[in-house]
Amino acid sequence: MPDLIIHNRAYKVTGILFDKDGTLLDFIAMWGCWSEAVFKAFEQQLHNKGLAFQANLVPRLWGTKHGEDGTITDYDRNGPLAMGSMQDLYAVLAWQSYQAGISWAESMELVQQCKLEADEELERLRPAQPLPDLHALLASCREQGIKLGVVTADDTEAAEKHLAWMGIRDYFDAVVGSDLVALGKPFPDMVHLACEMLSINCSDAAVIGDTNGDMRMGGAAGAAVSIGIHEAAGTKDGQHVLADADETINSYAQLSIRRRSDEG
Repeated sequence: MPDLIIHNRAYKVTGILFDKDGTLLDFIAMWGCWSEAVFKAFEQQLHNKGLAFQANLVPRLWGTKHGEDGTITDYDRNGPLAMGSMQDLYAVLAWQSYQAGISWAESMELVQQCKLEADEELERLRPAQPLPDLHALLASCREQGIKLGVVTADDTEAAEKHLAWMGIRDYFDAVVGSDLVALGKPFPDMVHLACEMLSINCSDAAVIGDTNGDMRMGGAAGAAVSIGIHEAAGTKDGQHVLADADETINSYAQLSIRRRSDEG
């Protein structure tokens, strides 16, 4: 069994499970773009009905930080955009539409239309950017026979697409979105399913993520180690955000895979 080396400490693992957004790919480049498109479409939909949307509500609704021009520049790692499922986000948006005076049924239809428009913009731009040093780590894992999986709050089909955009889909033998389990993060369901798909024990898996929900999920599943990556995602308070992490790293350059000497 290879060792995963972190800060000169060795963890015996047969598999690694990665969160996707903010862990494999640059969160703001991807979901800042998508969110801006969602709210642009939402505002237009309400305008068409003679209603107004207060754009200054977006940071509190989504858990985002904005520049002077309104673009998303950062996000709350424990907020809705970072930790919520897609259905959670749609419900947040539909509630605003309902409060504006639109029925719940029509609100859900309106939100789905906004989603379609934002998805089209994402498909056009394909802004998925892998974090630095990720490719080297994935290649090392493949060389050493470590099985890899993805556990994400995103839907599975979308996750598959984003991995393909980055050219890394083939590294992963399991991709589990929140749509495949009864309970998403911080519950252990996704880790359990991914480990079952990889034919490994949860106790032999490492979990890597950028939110405390990822860390709590790994702990609840009995993972060998829960690793928080924070500086690459832009946060300066990683230790606070990742309070339940066993280990924290600033970049994938701090991880290495080493075959144990007694394995020859």
